[in-house]
Amino acid sequence: ASVFAVSDGEHAIILGTAQDHKRAYDNDQGPNTGGMGAISPAPALNENLNEAIFNDIIRPTINGMKLDGMPYEGILYAGIMLTENGPKVIEFNCRFGDPETQVVLPRLETDLVKIIKKTLDKKLKGMKINLINDTAITVVLASQGYPGDFKKGSELPSLSKYNQNKNILIFHSGTTE
Repeated sequence: ASVFAVSDGEHAIILGTAQDHKRAYDNDQGPNTGGMGAISPAPALNENLNEAIFNDIIRPTINGMKLDGMPYEGILYAGIMLTENGPKVIEFNCRFGDPETQVVLPRLETDLVKIIKKTLDKKLKGMKINLINDTAITVVLASQGYPGDFKKGSELPSLSKYNQNKNILIFHSGTTE
């Protein structure tokens, strides 16, 4: 699972969770990629696990960095593996990650600019993050052969029929018009 938090150097809050899918093909087959899709909230997490991740991983990380004289301010992306002994950290990143961000940010009801401002002003304490109580899913469409050698310059079908659907967002990467 991926857990996104934000810290003002003193306090932290969870922005949301996601689970990405790394394999290039259906049924978890094929080569590993940067991510071929994601779902939010992370199906493997629940309220108790989220609380444990915050109390046992996120908060101690923020507190430890502060105690070391290097307070962490900004986005903290925690890659989490669920084990028989509880959640464990695979990796930390100081950024939003994709495709997870593409399912977490659309669920935010709390204004992201407000969150960033409170982070900069060191006023995150007590802030409540509201998320749309719905599931968001993203699927990555990639050229045949990705992540290995693949043909460039393939034409996409028209996506204009999706413009009016407020439940569909289309993100582009590596495309030209």
